[in-house]
Amino acid sequence: MPDVDFQEHRPMLLGLAYRLLGSMWDAEDVVQEAWLRWQGADRSQVREPRAFLVTVVSRLALDQLRSARVKREAYTGPWLPEPVMTADAGPLDTAELRDTVSYATLHLMERLSPPERAVFVLREAFELPYDEIAEIVGTSVANCRQLHHRASGRLAAGRDRFRPSSEEHARLLGRFMEAAAGGDLSALTELFHEDVVSYTDGGGRVRAALRPVVGRRKVLAFMAGLAARYRFSDPRLVDVNGEQAIWLRVGEQPQLVVLEFRDGLISVVYGMLNPDKLSRVKPA
Repeated sequence: MPDVDFQEHRPMLLGLAYRLLGSMWDAEDVVQEAWLRWQGADRSQVREPRAFLVTVVSRLALDQLRSARVKREAYTGPWLPEPVMTADAGPLDTAELRDTVSYATLHLMERLSPPERAVFVLREAFELPYDEIAEIVGTSVANCRQLHHRASGRLAAGRDRFRPSSEEHARLLGRFMEAAAGGDLSALTELFHEDVVSYTDGGGRVRAALRPVVGRRKVLAFMAGLAARYRFSDPRLVDVNGEQAIWLRVGEQPQLVVLEFRDGLISVVYGMLNPDKLSRVKPA
């Protein structure tokens, strides 16, 4: 018989672990380990199941994040978060929950130390008080406040305060799809921010740029080179990480393209080609 308390909280726990790790595979491992610990816990000593489970998952994820950072530094090319369908991202009841699961935010959170990331996610997305966060992370309340302030500042520096509406986002995605599919580089020039950056994650499994491509001219040249060698086909909109993205084929290779905007222009292009990280993206 399934454990009612655990099953009730499982979507939230999975969403928490995913935000902390940027990988649903790793998040599922953490939640499974938390279930085993829950099964072995003395329930008479657990006053609040949700708080107990949040603590266990957060600590397990922190441990995993510390070891994952070493692996990600040795990763072939840029490491990008594993995208997930929005329906699988856990509860998205608040703006903070949606924001902390967005692809751009997950990517930016890779710049944070594990404690900074944990404090930011637990405070922003799950609205835990600082005293509870301090106990989870193993530090003082005062240090938690400093970690949150530092994390918030580092993330704010990399984000546009004025994000496009969902309608504007969809319109810009549509224009990008049309221009890319038609090989219309002049149209792409108008869509790209001067400082646009392109990241492609092949993970050593698929050929991809091993470094970020920076600047409008270089990104356009990179895309022109792709268009000359491969046919872009079967583009579709998919709902991942709380927003729309583009699923398409480059030659025979499936790819997910997530766009980030600044000042109404495309500022970042995330291209996910690693088939291991695309297994959860299911275009209609």
